Order: sequence, then structure tokens, then C-alpha cells
Amino acid sequence: MSARGAEHAASAPPDGRVTPAVSLADSAGSIAPQLLRLLREAIVQGELLPGTVVSEADIARRFGVSRQPVREAFIKLQEAGLLSIKPQRGTVVQRISVDAVFDARFVREAVEVAVVRVAAELQPKDLARRLAELIAAQEHAARDADAPAFLRLDEAFHRAMADGIGRSFAWTALEAIKAQMDRVRFLSFEGATTLPELIRQHRAIAGAIAAADPGQAEAAMRAHLREILASLPRIAEAHPDYFEPATRGRAATRKEDSSLQPPVAQCCSPALPCWPHRPSAPRKARAA
Repeated sequence: MSARGAEHAASAPPDGRVTPAVSLADSAGSIAPQLLRLLREAIVQGELLPGTVVSEADIARRFGVSRQPVREAFIKLQEAGLLSIKPQRGTVVQRISVDAVFDARFVREAVEVAVVRVAAELQPKDLARRLAELIAAQEHAARDADAPAFLRLDEAFHRAMADGIGRSFAWTALEAIKAQMDRVRFLSFEGATTLPELIRQHRAIAGAIAAADPGQAEAAMRAHLREILASLPRIAEAHPDYFEPATRGRAATRKEDSSLQPPVAQCCSPALPCWPHRPSAPRKARAA
């Protein structure tokens, strides 16, 4: 599925998939956080494509709420780099920022490597069981080819480790910066990184924690979070209209990533600078 341009004039379809089964006005809890979550998911999962024009009035009408929580959600989404609010011109779904993906991946690795090391050292009660349950659920989602469910379970897997060591804020802090990375992760499910491969990586992380091996846990987490460095060029090539051009120089990008992955091959996309990555195995033809 490809966007039709950075800022096309087509608004979200009248029967768009972001419409809830029931009005948020009738649901329990605060409306604004629920609306923010639903709109964030719609953008991350490609239901609202880059360049789609959205309006406060339209979203308020669809969700059965006033414009105030919509305005609050739009501001939060702009802060996350998902929306661009332009006075007199409207609000547009942003393209994916390659620079923001690199920034989020860098910070996420620093935080999650620390989390997984502590988890392997402390062996929190019930964490190994919880991770095993989530991996089993991920396998079920993979068999059903349910990418949205897999993404939610992937989030739960990483959150469980932070919760398990009593550092829930670590995951909360990451959630605020990784929206662009999540968009790439969802696109990667189309074939750049297979779900069974991600499950294998999750098993390696959980296994190292269960074995009380901090060094192996760190290594497994680093390998898992660096997967995006290999898949991002292929994704950008397949979906060029989803991405903003990278603003950092090629030399700087090469220097940053050469320490993360040995230079085996080069891949360039019009939206991206070149950087080293591992060549992927040939894709299997999909059944019609």
C-alpha cells in the first residue's frame, strides 16, 4: 500500500477504519487518551496514510466527541512527529522521518539493553512465565497473519521486561519517542522481516533472561533492535512516498551505523542515505 504523495488533498474516507464500533463519548475513562491511542494506531498501521488531510470536526463527528479532545490528540501527535498542523492549510499526516527512526532506535537500544541486563541479573518473579506466554500469543498471531495483534504483543513483550524490574517509566519514556520507528516496524511485517524471525529473536532474549546470563541477554537485545537497520532500506525502496529524505550527511550516517553492523553490502533508496546492511535472503513467492 503506497501513499499518493506527501500532502495530497484527499481526506480520510468517510467510512474510514479508524471509526470505532461505539462512540467514545459512551465509553469509560478519559476520552483524550483513548482518542490519542486510536489515532496513533491508525497512523502507525497505515490506515491514515502519509499526506492524508484530517480535520478536528471530522474526527470529532466520527468518534462522537467534542473538538477539544481531538485538538489535544492532534497536538500530541504533532509532538510525536505523526501530524503536521498548518494554520489555514489543515492538518496532514506526516511522512516518516528517517532521522527520527535512527534517533529512536539509538535511545531505545541504550534503555532496553540496560533493562534486559537487570532482568537477567535479578530474575524477577513470574517474568519468565509472562514472556513465554507472550511469545506463545505472538506465534498464534503470526499463524493468523494478524500484524496489528502481533505489534501489540511485541509492545507487551518489551514492556513486560521494564515492568518486571520495577522500571515501568523506562518503557513510558520510550513510547514518547518511538512513533516513527513503530511505523517502520509495521511496514516490515510485509516481508522485510518475517514474524517467525522476530519470534526467534524474542525467544533468544527470554532464554538469556531465564538462564540468568546478562551478557547474552544484552547481545540478544542489541541484535533484535538492530534488525531495523537491515530492513529500513528495503522498506523505503518499496514505499518511497512514506518517507522524508534523510537530512544527515551520508558520511555521518555511515559512521554512526558502521559500528552497529559490519559492511557487507550497500543499498540506496532515493529517500535514504547509503549505509552498510546485511543482504536479505530471497523472498518466497506469496500465494495468491
